[in-house]
Amino acid sequence: MLAIIDFFKTFFSSSDLFLQGLWLTVQLTAASLIIAFFIGLLFALFKISNIKILDGIADVYIWVVRGTPLIVQIFVLFYGLYEIVELNAFWAGTAGLAFHNGAYIAEIIRGSIQSIDKGQHEAGRSLGMKRGLMMRRIVLPQAFRRAIPSLGNQFIIGLKDSSLVSFIGMQELFGVSNTQGSNNYDFLTYYLIVAIYYLVIVLILTLIVRKVERKLAESD
Repeated sequence: MLAIIDFFKTFFSSSDLFLQGLWLTVQLTAASLIIAFFIGLLFALFKISNIKILDGIADVYIWVVRGTPLIVQIFVLFYGLYEIVELNAFWAGTAGLAFHNGAYIAEIIRGSIQSIDKGQHEAGRSLGMKRGLMMRRIVLPQAFRRAIPSLGNQFIIGLKDSSLVSFIGMQELFGVSNTQGSNNYDFLTYYLIVAIYYLVIVLILTLIVRKVERKLAESD
């Protein structure tokens, strides 16, 4: 009982630090996923193009991301980009997360585009639409609707993966828990606290994704 009381005392006394870390986590996740979405869209279009070079570039990019750990990608971008341009930890972490999530988003969007009935393409061509216009007005809107559940899951994964930027010195949620655990010689308590924060954020995101899915189902 005393252990539980002590846990909640620590939870509330450290809330200011964790809320600062939470805000940084939200900023990092939002920035990286916005960039990752456009990266994913670009490489998805590469994948479905009839140009072999573009398809090959997309294949190599996705193969590299899938074949190497995220933490390695973050370290390579953090230290590698620093040799070219001076980036702080936030933007290096954002670049690493965007680079990683972009590959998975590319596959999600590609699959959604290819799931659209061929009749939709033929209908666009019968109206005299060029390929680009047909993609923008007919195919992509339907593909994005179908991709929302998978994109929502990838966004949640991206949020949790953001904890790895603590290894390049960022004081986001997991970074705060590491620092406080080291300062107070009580890692378990602070890891349990940060787990609660992540559970709450993931729950909120899950509810938002489900609400959007229901709205789209109703409109259908």
